[in-house]
Amino acid sequence: MSTSAVAEFEGVVKDYPAGLLRRRTLRAVDEVSFRLEPGEVLALLGPNRAGKTTLVKILLCLCGPTSGHVSRLGRPANDRRTLAKVGYVHEHPAFPRYLTAAGLLEYYGALSLIPFEEVRRRIPPLLERVGLSDRSQEPIARFSKGMVQRLAVAQALINEPDLLVLDEPHEGLDPAGRRLVADLIREQRREGRTVLLVSHVLSEVEQLCDRVAVLAGGRLVHLGPLSSLTRDPATGATRPLEDALRPLYEISA
Repeated sequence: MSTSAVAEFEGVVKDYPAGLLRRRTLRAVDEVSFRLEPGEVLALLGPNRAGKTTLVKILLCLCGPTSGHVSRLGRPANDRRTLAKVGYVHEHPAFPRYLTAAGLLEYYGALSLIPFEEVRRRIPPLLERVGLSDRSQEPIARFSKGMVQRLAVAQALINEPDLLVLDEPHEGLDPAGRRLVADLIREQRREGRTVLLVSHVLSEVEQLCDRVAVLAGGRLVHLGPLSSLTRDPATGATRPLEDALRPLYEISA
């Protein structure tokens, strides 16, 4: 595998036990290979149950592949030391509800091995950035769903990650929150950082992403620049991304 890639999947297969006695298997990911290049924003698209979340879990060492190889920041994905330079936003973040917003960021900063004083320095501007500076000492139990999602964005940035993984980051956000996420992605690109975006919000994908990887039925059915999907091969005209994806999504139907 190439050492220059920020992340790389090579022939990745993931099978899960299935059935009452777990004697058969369900293949969630089937021989998937692609790489994330430095400084790019890559969208991982596909219908429900296409294998997107499974790939993210493998990348983040939450589970291992049945076969194949995965690297992250130049090391095998099962080397957890590189996780300190990864930021992750889950579509349904679940934080300890007794912690305050500032306390949560202190906790994630410690997990990322950042000196305490540096974490304390980063917290106020991060909370200001996500619109929670006036709620820094308030328990998360009092937060709305949108506020929790904003806090999730802040915790993903506390370690100034080289790789930012966003799994449906717009879930529960109002229009201002969605603009916040879009601005964040653009900022990461300008700073030469890499973003993996899993999203069903195709308008955001069209505006923000350099390349698109499409999964259907666990297989990689398309990989290339956004224009390779939105440009009609017959006429050269630009077509909506939704129209281009429809036949690809139907592969798994």
